[in-house]
Amino acid sequence: MLISHTRNSLLLTLSLTILSGCDAINDWYAIEIVQRNMDNMVFVEGGEFLMGNPGGWAMGADTIPAHEVVLDDFYIQKYEVTQGDFDVFVKASGHEIKARFYEDKKNESPERFASELPAPVSWHDAKAFCLWLGERSGHTLDLPTEAQWEYAARSGGEQIRHATDNGKIEPGRNISSANDPALALYGNDQDIPEAPGSYTPNSVGLYDMSGNVAEWVSDYYAQDYYRKSERFNPQGPKSGKTVTVGPNLKEPERIMRGGDYKGPIINSSTVSRRVVPESSMPLTGGFRCARN
Repeated sequence: MLISHTRNSLLLTLSLTILSGCDAINDWYAIEIVQRNMDNMVFVEGGEFLMGNPGGWAMGADTIPAHEVVLDDFYIQKYEVTQGDFDVFVKASGHEIKARFYEDKKNESPERFASELPAPVSWHDAKAFCLWLGERSGHTLDLPTEAQWEYAARSGGEQIRHATDNGKIEPGRNISSANDPALALYGNDQDIPEAPGSYTPNSVGLYDMSGNVAEWVSDYYAQDYYRKSERFNPQGPKSGKTVTVGPNLKEPERIMRGGDYKGPIINSSTVSRRVVPESSMPLTGGFRCARN
């Protein structure tokens, strides 16, 4: 079934859900970012595809076996969520940052937190933003599932290695020059990502799904999940491996997709998976939301 909404109905919903007690200016900023982020949702028609590495696209054993997946229609954000929009969300909602060492990292690398750049957050913070966006818009939003992310990155499940307009890496035209294979084979010295939308989108109109920042998805991580994944709308494992992240502190691992501006070129493959504890906040990370 196609999902649809109108600008007027969204504005009406927003006007009815303004948080009481918020500063008026901050609340109007919140209305604006909700409207803009919802307007930037791209419709992705569902279908069947072969998820995972068909052979030779990535090194990880957790990208195989390739397996059939069928997805319903969904929407996904055209751009990665920016730091500026995340900051407005925190002020408007009163959200308490869950990322470990957030303020320390912000003080150490202030240039990485520029308002126009993708927001580096933990899985918890990314999910909270998407749920808030859904609540304020009157729709069901969350982080995309891993299957939704890969299907969208591959322009509707096409057999393409990179999430670009032609499935190839052409540094400076359809992806950052930092991802030049001559540089990125062993990583590079670029300090920050680029603003979302700096290069051409893929065939369904999505920007930066290869190489800019690695993006959180909703799923727990299990190395063998592809061997037992559900066929219809898979949601990932019911739990993830627990790892130690600090004194007397353990938490499950989640997944990030899409490579980043610092990593080897192979990591920007549409099937590569990155495993990260859910309260970690890689400066090479970001996120976008999906609407079901």
